[in-house]
Amino acid sequence: MTRRVLVARLDSAGDVLLAGPAVRAIAGGAGARHGAEPTEVILLNGPQGEAAGSLLPGVAAQFTWECPWISSPAPAANTARMQKLGDFIRGAALDEAIILTSFHQSPLPLALALRLAGVPFITAASTDYAGSLLDVRLRPGEDFPEDQPEPERALTIACAAGYQLGAGDDGKLRVKDSPDVSALVGAAPYIAIHPGAAVPSRRWPALHHAAVVELLTGSGYRVVVTGSAAEAHLTATVAGVAGLDLGGQTDLATLAGVVSGACVLITGNTGPAHLAAAVGTPVVSLFSPVVPAVRWAPYGVPLELLGDQTAPCRLSRARECPVPGHPCLSSVSPDDVVDAVERLLNGVSSLRTRREVRQR
Repeated sequence: MTRRVLVARLDSAGDVLLAGPAVRAIAGGAGARHGAEPTEVILLNGPQGEAAGSLLPGVAAQFTWECPWISSPAPAANTARMQKLGDFIRGAALDEAIILTSFHQSPLPLALALRLAGVPFITAASTDYAGSLLDVRLRPGEDFPEDQPEPERALTIACAAGYQLGAGDDGKLRVKDSPDVSALVGAAPYIAIHPGAAVPSRRWPALHHAAVVELLTGSGYRVVVTGSAAEAHLTATVAGVAGLDLGGQTDLATLAGVVSGACVLITGNTGPAHLAAAVGTPVVSLFSPVVPAVRWAPYGVPLELLGDQTAPCRLSRARECPVPGHPCLSSVSPDDVVDAVERLLNGVSSLRTRREVRQR
């Protein structure tokens, strides 16, 4: 008999990609509590995470729902919205649910909705007393350390629910096979740059990106610039006359193909950084310390982490930079980025350990 498990990750594409190892563990069904019982994973995601969910190995089905306490800007919390979620849960015939959250998110509102819709077994991490809402509750900071990479946090929650990665699974990020994008990008090799970010506090100046394109192309490298249709002006500015501008020409699956073919990706703390990790591409990460790098830096690939991780904005979770001049990132020069690219290409960089990231 197949066990039907809801895995919830209701925020961004990057966060859904970071949940990939946990999803694979659950889909594999291996664990003392479940034995060899086959498992079907239904992923509950928000609109921003839907495309990423479709790329994850182990996901059998998805349900997209905009969550009033996770999405930003937040949709209305009304009867119709909650009814939509409840109807889905009741119709899905779930055996259990596993709620994956980051440290600043509460699983309890969703746990209440799941419980009221009849889900018999729920696992999550919660700093708040959960009463009868959770069957397995992990206490962040007590049952596991908060300063760990997000994929490891999610795996810890899955393990508490009784699931483990299968033999031979290294626990790194993965996506399904990437499409052939040679018609779009031309011949390899090339360096990819994704200059956009969802919020201003995580963006390096556009003209700095443009200067990197000029420096790299002047040194003989091909450079491909990616971004959404809404970022077409940004990608055109960054690509200039020397780079290949792919602004608005890639969905997430196509972007995976572009990033997979790149020697290095240059980007901020963005979904594409985690996409690069999922396809094994080294990353120059222009990382604003508004969130901790130990948790959200690209996971499991060679990495150059740039940006002042001790800047005054540190751990503020600010969407708009609270410090005039955005010094945590503007202090990084185009030459710094090119030097980081060269270190990655020459194999000088190695995978940053958790301790190294913490010390930055």
